[in-house]
Amino acid sequence: MLSVKDGNVINSEGGKVFLHGVNLGGWLMMEGYILHGRNIPEKSFKAEMARCCGKKELDNFTNTFRNNFIKEEDFKNIPSLDFNCIRLPFNCRLIENKSGINILKEAVKLCEKYSIYCILDMHAAPGSQNEDWHSDSEGKAELWENKRHQEKFFKLWELLAGTFKDKQIVAGYDVLNEPVIKTSDAGKKLRGLYVKLVKRVRAIDKKHIIFLEGNIWSQALEHIGEPFADNLSYSIHFYHPLEFTFNFHKNLRYPGKILGGYWDINMIRKRLEGYYNYSRKWNVPIFVGEFGVNSRCAEGCYGELAWVRDTLKCFKEFGFHWTYWTYKAVANSVFPDGLYQYIANPPWVNRQGPVYGFENYYALWKDHKKDIIESWKTANFTENKALSNLLASFKSI
Repeated sequence: MLSVKDGNVINSEGGKVFLHGVNLGGWLMMEGYILHGRNIPEKSFKAEMARCCGKKELDNFTNTFRNNFIKEEDFKNIPSLDFNCIRLPFNCRLIENKSGINILKEAVKLCEKYSIYCILDMHAAPGSQNEDWHSDSEGKAELWENKRHQEKFFKLWELLAGTFKDKQIVAGYDVLNEPVIKTSDAGKKLRGLYVKLVKRVRAIDKKHIIFLEGNIWSQALEHIGEPFADNLSYSIHFYHPLEFTFNFHKNLRYPGKILGGYWDINMIRKRLEGYYNYSRKWNVPIFVGEFGVNSRCAEGCYGELAWVRDTLKCFKEFGFHWTYWTYKAVANSVFPDGLYQYIANPPWVNRQGPVYGFENYYALWKDHKKDIIESWKTANFTENKALSNLLASFKSI
């Protein structure tokens, strides 16, 4: 069982452990762009799928996607990439019934089989913790004001703690992905929620690490403040500068001048050193749950690989643990994409539009089911070997 001691992650023998791995994004919490679609909430996509194809067919689709987008072969593959950890994002809706819990249990079982630590990440919480699609929100973050949603949030984590409390392969619980509170009392609300949650989880599971993400998309650790319990790690996400890593502003290069500032390893270090100082002040390890860049080409022709390399150098310098975003995605021109990319352009991708990505499933699912399912399998994706090799070269601090 991993734990935190003197600002380090250690195993049961007291040896230091460095967590380095990848997110299984888009699997148990569907995101539009990962399937080259619009970034609409998962619940909106599924509601329209049910309207077009019927509830029974939606259930068939959901189960089939979960059984094919990530398979046992992927868990077996991950250690071959020199990763020792996965971060597993899931929608809270997944665990509202026994079948969803069983999916997480099977994933943890496969992590045991292939010796991969697993960090369970509630990517979308009851009521949504931010206003974005990746919290399954249609524009509101109701978790912060709605006591009913908060109580459901606590109870779901109590359920997870009871299920996995004895699983040594579970590195810990990333309890809330990218919270966003924009009011003046943000620190009070975020810390207050975390204090209540940790107390309830610790009543059931006293062993696992609990990862706490900062406010404003995991940036503002000061809104968590001083650690209030043992065995905590603070978590950040790092995508700076967004204009480059997300490819929002075309033709930017790294290193180089990016919207008024010169970005190189010194600028990255400057952006990260505050988190390092915070970790030393409170003696807590920093886990970078997400970082990544949109790949314009496999060779990193705009400096994508140079950005990854410099970012990893800074992580190593500061002793930060990390999981890359993400394992696989349909090749897209915006947002951080996968180590494995789906390059082809069948009708259900349809990059030329006007309907593109997974919203084509509404019309095509019944007649093209077999081919769509086949396209989800990693065997039909192309590995970005330059990126994989680069990440593997930073497997130790």
